[in-house]
Amino acid sequence: QLQASGRGLVQAGGSLRLSCAASGRSFSTYGMYWFRQAPGKDREFVAGVSRSSGVTYYRDSVKGRFTISRDNAKNTVYLQMNSLKPEDTAVYYCGAAQLFSSRPTEAEIAYWGQGTLVTVSS
Repeated sequence: QLQASGRGLVQAGGSLRLSCAASGRSFSTYGMYWFRQAPGKDREFVAGVSRSSGVTYYRDSVKGRFTISRDNAKNTVYLQMNSLKPEDTAVYYCGAAQLFSSRPTEAEIAYWGQGTLVTVSS
């Protein structure tokens, strides 16, 4: 089970950190991801981190602004979001997958968090 937190309303240029805590003992065996879904749009991949944190992937529009990380001792994955833009407004979801890839599909995600709303005002 995944529990996301960190929802908020920030101004453009601001920062926010999302967290996603996992229950169970197998957290370190899963690749972890953040997806987002903006109003009226499909859910899209944002970032991913490998089991050991050795590899990370980002969609182009967030590279250099967002950082994904994980703490396997705390069973938690994070998404640090800096220089936020209004187009980053979305519900953000964390997800876990056995396979780690640079562009996971929704079908590859075994577990989803409940989603947390991020609103960036201009």
